[in-house]
Amino acid sequence: MHFRTAGLLTAAFLATAAPAQAQNDALPVFRVGVLNDQSGLYSDIAGLGSVEAARMAVEDFKPETKGFRVEILSADHQNKPDVGANIVRQWFDRDQVDVVADVPTSSIALAVSEIAREKDKVFLIASAGTSDLTGKGCTPNNVHWTYDTWALANGTAKAVIGNGGKSWFFLTADYAFGHALERDAMSIIKANGGEITGQVRAPFQTNDFSSFLLQAQGSGAQIVALANSGGDTITAVKQAAEFGLTDAGQKLAGMLVFLTDVHSIGLQTAQGLLLTEAFYWDMNEGTRAWTDRFIQRNSNRYPTMNQAGTYASVLHWMKAVAAMPDKAAARSGRHAVEVMKSMPTDDALFGKGSIRIDGRKIHDMYLFEVKSPSESKQPYDYYDVVSTIPGDQAFRPLKDSDCPMVGSAARGQ
Repeated sequence: MHFRTAGLLTAAFLATAAPAQAQNDALPVFRVGVLNDQSGLYSDIAGLGSVEAARMAVEDFKPETKGFRVEILSADHQNKPDVGANIVRQWFDRDQVDVVADVPTSSIALAVSEIAREKDKVFLIASAGTSDLTGKGCTPNNVHWTYDTWALANGTAKAVIGNGGKSWFFLTADYAFGHALERDAMSIIKANGGEITGQVRAPFQTNDFSSFLLQAQGSGAQIVALANSGGDTITAVKQAAEFGLTDAGQKLAGMLVFLTDVHSIGLQTAQGLLLTEAFYWDMNEGTRAWTDRFIQRNSNRYPTMNQAGTYASVLHWMKAVAAMPDKAAARSGRHAVEVMKSMPTDDALFGKGSIRIDGRKIHDMYLFEVKSPSESKQPYDYYDVVSTIPGDQAFRPLKDSDCPMVGSAARGQ
C-alpha cells in the first residue's frame, strides 16, 4: 500500500509538472551573451565572475514567471578586437543572441557597439571604460553601466588636486581605454588648476615598466597617474615600489583600480592609494548579502564593480522586457533600450538611479582610500570611504556631451 501511494503521488507530481514544463517551453526565449576576458589580463575583474553574476540576475528575477525565458551564453574575447567582433557576429547571426553584456577592453567594446547598432541588438556595457561609448560613439542600443573614464578622472583627479597634488605625469596604456582615460583626466586636471609635466604610453600587457617609471621619476611630478587597469596596474604599482618611487616623495594615483588589484598588490604596498569605484561589497546590508551569495559560487572570490554591473544591467534589461506587453518588440535593441531609459533603475548594488538619453547609467560613485594592513579586520576589508560623489555630479554633464542623440535642449543651448 505504501509503495502504491508513493507511486500515485509521483504520478500526480509528474502530471502537474509536465504541463508547467510545457508552458515554460512555449515561452519566448531571449539569449544574453556575456563577452569578456576569461583567461588573461582582465579575467579577475570580469571573466567567469561576470558570467555567474548574469546567471544570478536571471535566477533572482525569474523571467519565466513574467512571460519569457532567458539563457546565458559566454565567450572569451582574448582581448582581441577581431576575435570579439567575430564572436558577436556569430552570436547575432547564428545563435539568436539578443543582448551582449559586460565586455572589458574599450577597443573591443567600441567594435561591438557598432555591430549591435547594425543588428539592432542590446549592448549592456559593464566593464569597458571609454566615455566615448556615451559620447561621440553613442548609439541608441548602448547602456553604459558601472563607470567610465570621465567619472574615474573626475573622482580621483579632483581629490588628489584638492590634497595638493598639482603636477602630474601620466603612464598610459597604449590603446583606446588608456587614451580616453588620459584625455579625460588631463582635461579635469587642467580645469582644476593642475599641470601636466609629461606622459609616456606603455604597450598593452607589458611585463616591464622600468623605462616608463624612470621617465616618471625624471619628470619631477608630484603625482604619477596610472592610466591603465587590471594586470597592467598591478605590475606598475609593484615595480614602482621596487624602484622606490613613492619613497622618494612621488605619489601614485591609480585612475582605475579594482578590489582584485588591491588584493594582488597587497595592502602593504597599496595602502593609502586613492581610487574611484562605483561599487564595494561592504557598503551596506544589500551589497553584503549579495556578495555572500556571489562568493559561494565563485570559489570565495569577492566581486568587482564590473561583475556587480553585469548583474545589475542584466536585471534592469529583464525588467524592461517584462514591462513590454509585446515580447516580440523586445527583440529590437533600440526599443528595449528606450524602455530601459524610461524606467528608473533600482537594485541592491547601485541603489536608485536612471539612464540618460546618451545611454549613460547614472548612480553615485565613491572615492576610496586603501586601508593599511593593521586597519583591515577581515578578508577583502580593503577600503575606507573618503567621499560620495552624487550621480548628478559623478558623470560628464550632458551640456558637454558630443553624443549625436543629445539635442540642443538637453545641452542647455
